[in-house]
Amino acid sequence: MWERSLVLSAPGKVILHGEHAVVHGKVALAVALNLRTFLRLRPCAEGKVCVRLPGVGVVRSWDTSSLQALRTSIADFDESKSPSVEQLHTLKEFAGIAAGASAPESLATLAFLYMCLAISAKYGWTEEELTLINSWAFQGERVIHGNPSGVDNAVGTWGGALRYQSGKITPLKRVPMLRILLTNTKVPRSTKVLVAGVKEKILKFPAIMNPVLDSIDAISQECQSVLEAMPANPSPEYYPVLEELFDINQHHLNVIGVGHPSLDRLCRVTASHGLHSKLTGAGGGGCGITLLRPDTSPLAMEAAKRDLCACGFECWETNIGAPGVTLHSSSSLNAEVLHALSES
Repeated sequence: MWERSLVLSAPGKVILHGEHAVVHGKVALAVALNLRTFLRLRPCAEGKVCVRLPGVGVVRSWDTSSLQALRTSIADFDESKSPSVEQLHTLKEFAGIAAGASAPESLATLAFLYMCLAISAKYGWTEEELTLINSWAFQGERVIHGNPSGVDNAVGTWGGALRYQSGKITPLKRVPMLRILLTNTKVPRSTKVLVAGVKEKILKFPAIMNPVLDSIDAISQECQSVLEAMPANPSPEYYPVLEELFDINQHHLNVIGVGHPSLDRLCRVTASHGLHSKLTGAGGGGCGITLLRPDTSPLAMEAAKRDLCACGFECWETNIGAPGVTLHSSSSLNAEVLHALSES
């Protein structure tokens, strides 16, 4: 068990370009956001392991003796292999999770138990250790999603920006500091249904849809070239091409059937303030991203956020290219983070 308190964090992630096309072998660009999830590890009451995940309403505890017995009853854990059906079944029985449960709190508890039993505490940030962190984070993704791409855990581990294509993940050579506005439309959607819908369109109209996917692929590659050529703190003249790529890709995503009226509204609202937006991720609702030029005035920014909130949306101003998993000292944390951790 842990002998001292530790605070760690990992960045958020958005897809900059390549949504859905990546499923069909095209390039996607994923970037880390400086909207971070924090984790505090601290000694618990003797003989107990406790977990509190306020974001999904999980408060659970188990006797260490029970966990040790559970650990010996499960076959060896291996970060190179997906969790077995038998392992997950045993963990669900132990935690009282129904066989077909898919609620976030159930999956979070399951992933925590798997990782808690599988990993021995080890701290340090050599490349070898980051690779190990990434491997185990991928296992957590497998517990929750079954067959994930590996992008989310890679961005969370290394931060920055990554290129993904057909299972190969490559860090971008450099990532300029770009400000964005992340907006949640709060419209629920099913990634599985949306992916299936795109596939159906491709099968129905291959001569029409495949060129659209090729164009999205070209957008991702052009964006990568532009980002890698930009200085660390780019001036406004670098932005027009990035804004055009946002606009073109958003139209393509509507063409392949993953747009939504809420996302169209988001784009219209930000366009009325001279800003350029696109959906990010699965589409069909969910989130959108808006590119913010360095010369965007605070008044324009606040007006855009006010109009988006009036639509029932939720907004966060942040930047891309954030650092990956980080171990923090208490003195480096701001008051808001310290307060949130004290509440959990």
